[in-house]
Amino acid sequence: MQLHQLKYFVAVAEVRHFTQAADIVGITQPSLSKQIHALEDTLGAPLFERVRGNITLTVAGEVLLPLAKRILADVETATREVQELVGLRRGRVRLGATPSLATSLAPPVLRRFRDAHPTVDLRVEEGGSQDLVRDLLRGDLDLALIIMPAHGTDPGLRVDPILTESLVVASVDPLPTASPTGELRITDLRDQPLVMFREGYDLRDATLQACREAGFEPTLSVDGGEMDAVLSFVEAGLGVALVPGIVVARRPGIRVTRLAPPGVRRTIVVARRHDVVPTHAGRELRRILLDYVH
Repeated sequence: MQLHQLKYFVAVAEVRHFTQAADIVGITQPSLSKQIHALEDTLGAPLFERVRGNITLTVAGEVLLPLAKRILADVETATREVQELVGLRRGRVRLGATPSLATSLAPPVLRRFRDAHPTVDLRVEEGGSQDLVRDLLRGDLDLALIIMPAHGTDPGLRVDPILTESLVVASVDPLPTASPTGELRITDLRDQPLVMFREGYDLRDATLQACREAGFEPTLSVDGGEMDAVLSFVEAGLGVALVPGIVVARRPGIRVTRLAPPGVRRTIVVARRHDVVPTHAGRELRRILLDYVH
C-alpha cells in the first residue's frame, strides 16, 4: 500500500468519478484506475462498485476511507512539522475566534506569539462558534477560541477550557428593575425589545435559552446582526442585548447592567481536531494562549 494510492482512492471516493478524480490529482484516468486496482489487489477486496456509470463504495471502501484520510492528514502534518523545524519554509497557524474574543483575548496572545516567532504566518478568522467548529472539522483552521455549548462540543474536537465570563445587559437608557442592587433579572427583559445576533452566534443561543428557561419568548427589535452591528443598534436605541462585558468597555454610549445571580455565564475553550496532530507552530500558540489566561 502506497501513499499516492490512498490519495487517489480518497479523490475517487469524494467525487465518485474516475475521470474527475484523475484531473484533481493530476494524472491520467488510466493511470489512476491502474493504481486503484493495485491497491485493491494489495488489500484483497474491491473498494468501489461500478454499475452503469455510478461509482459507490463497497463495505471495504467505507472502512478504508476515514483511515485513509487520517493517514494522509498525518503525513501532511508530519511534512509541515519537519519543514518548520529545519527551516525549509515558514510555519503557519490558522486561528479562529468569535468576534468578542478576536478583539479582546486574541490581540495580546498573538502579540506574544509574534514576538517569539516573527517568521510564522498568522491567519485569523472571525465567526460564530458554530461556524468555527465547522471550519475546524473541515481542516480550514488549526485552533479556535469558541464558546462551549450547553450540549457539549462535537466529538471530533479536543477542547481545553480557559475561562468563564458573565454576560451583561447593554442598553442606552437605564432599565427598570425591582432589585435594590440595581441588577436585572432575566424576567425583567420580558417587555424589553432585544437586538439579536445572527444564526451561528453562541450569544444568540445563550440569550434565547436564558429567556425561555425564564418562561418567556423574547420580543426581537432587530434580528441577525454581527457584533459591531448589534452594539451600534443598541447605541441607536433600538433595543437591548446580552453581550460580554469586555466588548462594551470602549463604547461610552452604552450602559452596562449586571444580571442578578445566577446570571448568564459562558465558558470559553480553545479547540482543535483530536484526530490531527498539531504542528509545532500550532502547539506553541496553544501553549502561549494557556499561559496567558492562567
